[in-house]
Amino acid sequence: MKSAVETLEPTKVKLTVEVDYDELKPSIDHAYKHIASEVNIPGFRKGKVPPRIIDQRVGWGAVVEHAVNDALGGFYGQAAAEQKLRPLGQPAVEVTEIPAKAGEGQLKFTAEVEVRPEITLPELDTIDIAVESTEVTEADVTERLDALRERFGTLVGVDRPAADGDYVVIDLKAVIGDEEVDSVSGISYQIGSGNMLEGLDEALTGLSAGETTTFKADLAGGEHAGEAADVTVTATSVKQRDLPDADDDFAQLASEFDTLDELNADLREQVASIKKSNQAVTARDTLLEKLLESTEIPVPSGAVEAEVHRHLESEDRLEDDKHRAEVTEDATKALKNQILLDTLAEKLQVKVGQGELVEYLVQSARQYGMEPQQFIQSLDQGGQIPAMVGEVARSKALAVALRQIDVKDGEGSTVDLSEFIGSDEADAAAEALQDAAAEAAEAEEA
Repeated sequence: MKSAVETLEPTKVKLTVEVDYDELKPSIDHAYKHIASEVNIPGFRKGKVPPRIIDQRVGWGAVVEHAVNDALGGFYGQAAAEQKLRPLGQPAVEVTEIPAKAGEGQLKFTAEVEVRPEITLPELDTIDIAVESTEVTEADVTERLDALRERFGTLVGVDRPAADGDYVVIDLKAVIGDEEVDSVSGISYQIGSGNMLEGLDEALTGLSAGETTTFKADLAGGEHAGEAADVTVTATSVKQRDLPDADDDFAQLASEFDTLDELNADLREQVASIKKSNQAVTARDTLLEKLLESTEIPVPSGAVEAEVHRHLESEDRLEDDKHRAEVTEDATKALKNQILLDTLAEKLQVKVGQGELVEYLVQSARQYGMEPQQFIQSLDQGGQIPAMVGEVARSKALAVALRQIDVKDGEGSTVDLSEFIGSDEADAAAEALQDAAAEAAEAEEA
């Protein structure tokens, strides 16, 4: 088999492939067998019809068409691998020549496909990353303690205008023109939470029980999502959350500790742990951001459009132009990230161990509420395991890259993130263990 590549665009190539008859012959033999098992020809049992009779009765065209359809994917994949292409979508294939008759000729085809572009990453030692210190202040502990007190607070009705943080039981009615399009009654809402309509917090602030006001807002959901409506809100009651005193009695109620001092000490440790974890998250996100800022990444438009179409079709929103623009922006960003991280993983020669893959699959199964074995089997049947390996490699690539960067906190001290990003030594040990296990398995089979 011969193949050649022509670059059409930075993200698109044309692959030309020539396959000799001898390489196509196994598929032709398979085509003869398949057709022989399907046709009824007097004087011959099914499956026993000779090729020459099939040529006479069915035609060489049907045979070679079956053979080409059967073999095309394999030849395309082989050629793409030989040319070291990294396809990002399905190819547009055109067959330009087929064997004219049994025993002679060749198969020729072209395949235009979008590929991962070649990009140049900045050297990691040129990147500086700063994260916040893990120093725990009294304000941090107090905030954590107050959040705990909130969980044990009680709602008490008040005879005053509603203020930020109050809980208000409300009735809502939305009108567009002269049509009432939505209404709800008796729902509890905390002013300042911002998880309902934009403008609701401002409308409720200063409203007493039994009072009504109207404001304009874009509806967040339903048939009229995104449309402007006149919203009437009535406060039927106003309540504030009274918090228990922060004392030893509260410590015994809310924790396993006997004193408030012991509870505060534990809260301090919790805050320190969270800040340490946040350092790793911030360092990872900052690194990705700086790599993206420093790298020109051509985006394959066809791959983006295919993902956008798939997404909108799954939501039955193909005609929603506003949502299409949002999804297109998200898909473009996601593909840029993928291209960058795949390139980074190759540059750093990142390898994904079996243990790392299994751990990722088990965590993913939990997120989907499935048994790990069932989840893994489903992925395997759908041919999705390689995609999962890619996900793990991308995540690991950022961790491996961070090991080569001097991350500092606000005070200029070097931050040790090995608890979160691992170490090269640990990776080497894991790879050695995996290689040993594979060699032992091979020896046992032999």
